Amino acid sequence: MALTKLDQLYRAVILDHSQHPRRRGVLDKATTQIELKNPTCGDVIQVQLTVEEDKITDVRFDGSGCTISMASASMMTDAILNKSVDEALTLVNEFSEVVQGNKPEHEQELGDAMMLAGVSKFPARIKCATLSWKALEKALGSDGTGVDGQLTHD
Repeated sequence: MALTKLDQLYRAVILDHSQHPRRRGVLDKATTQIELKNPTCGDVIQVQLTVEEDKITDVRFDGSGCTISMASASMMTDAILNKSVDEALTLVNEFSEVVQGNKPEHEQELGDAMMLAGVSKFPARIKCATLSWKALEKALGSDGTGVDGQLTHD
C-alpha cells in the first residue's frame, strides 16, 4: 500500500514530535500536575501546568509510551500554551472528536494535533493518542482549578 504525499507528511510530523518532543521535562513551579496510565498498553504520562489568572503560562510533559502517545503529548503542549483554561478544555473535546473521525470546529487551534486524525482508523490507538489530553482535562478539573495527584486512566 503506497502512502500518499499527505500521509507521508502526517507521518513525518508525528515522528518529528515523537523524536523531538516539545516541552518535555519537568516544571519547577507547576501549579497542578497529574500522572495517568494506560493499563492496556503501559503508556504513562505526567502533565505539569502553570496556570496564572486562568491562563496556561507553562506546560511540560514526561513519561514513556508509543510514538503516538508521545507525539500527541508534544502536540498538545503546543496547542494549549497561552490558552485560557476554557480554551484548553474546548481543545480537549475537539481533539477527542478528531481521533473519533469527526471534524472539529476549531481545527486551526489544534495545530499539528490534527495530524493524528488518522488514528480514528485504528480504535486501539485512540487511547494512546488521547492519554495526554485526558491528563490535561483532569489536571484542569471541571471547574478549572486543577488537581494534584496521580490517577489511572483506563
